[in-house]
Amino acid sequence: MKLDTDQPEIYENITAVFLDMGKTFIPYFIEKSLFQKGNQLRIRFEDVDTEEDAEVLLNRDAYLPLDLLPKLQGNQFYYHEVTGFLLEDVNYGVVGTIKSINDSSAQPLFVVETDGDEILVPMVDEFIQLIDRAHKKITVKTPEGLIDMNRS
Repeated sequence: MKLDTDQPEIYENITAVFLDMGKTFIPYFIEKSLFQKGNQLRIRFEDVDTEEDAEVLLNRDAYLPLDLLPKLQGNQFYYHEVTGFLLEDVNYGVVGTIKSINDSSAQPLFVVETDGDEILVPMVDEFIQLIDRAHKKITVKTPEGLIDMNRS
């Protein structure tokens, strides 16, 4: 399993995952796991005993229940966690509400809804000043003109 995270070690002791089998999520329990190079985790699932059984699981997306995700601190966050947060720029002021994260490009982007417009703000570590979970707000400091340049 390829782990899409900056901290793969926090997933070392997971005991189960849900695999996306197309129209439903099926729980698979982990019998044994071993870290490989980088963000790779070699997994042996319970009751998956043949190569044919294993092939059915190849290239499936895996998910954890939200309550089992390790809590992140500081300026680290899960993409799903910040949907609905207010995005505020130190120099510009309130930009809008984070509608989603676009991670299909080389640089992930906050997709921010503001006054009927959609603004894309790069998710650059150096831009992110503060994640305020209590007030559901992210404060960024973007280069001058970036916000206005992205307005339609």
